[in-house]
Amino acid sequence: MPRLNLRTRKFIGTMFLLVFLFFYSLLVMTIAVSGHLPENGFVQFAYYLIAGTIWAFPFRYVMIWMLRPDAEPTA
Repeated sequence: MPRLNLRTRKFIGTMFLLVFLFFYSLLVMTIAVSGHLPENGFVQFAYYLIAGTIWAFPFRYVMIWMLRPDAEPTA
């Protein structure tokens, strides 16, 4: 199976990012307004801080895959 070139990996990764962040933000907003969070300002701040940064940890691996250099052509 041929490896994907850099341009194709960037396109797939970008589409994945857009779709993932759309649904992730809907989930985070649904949890926030559903009444599961207490009315404590510190708890809400911590929730938004954690929810706002946690998406970056799994996506780090997608970025590494996306930006991997192309394989050298063999002659």
